[in-house]
Amino acid sequence: MKTMTCKQLGGACDMKFHAETFEEISGMSHDHGKEMFMKKDEAHLRAMQEMRVIMQDPESMQEWMGKKRAEFDTLPED
Repeated sequence: MKTMTCKQLGGACDMKFHAETFEEISGMSHDHGKEMFMKKDEAHLRAMQEMRVIMQDPESMQEWMGKKRAEFDTLPED
């Protein structure tokens, strides 16, 4: 089990996500983002806008995902 925060995953807060795989933790972050979007949380909305810019370029998105996956892989087990 490894832990990453919302901020580490491109978000805006210190909420912690715990998962066995990067795919799991990425999904948790995505669900949290949806929740914050519904709540119209300003900090998360700004972070989402920054991610939209990255997502517009497939190469940039692949690079970003690769860096986050590598960061997850290097984290110690909880």
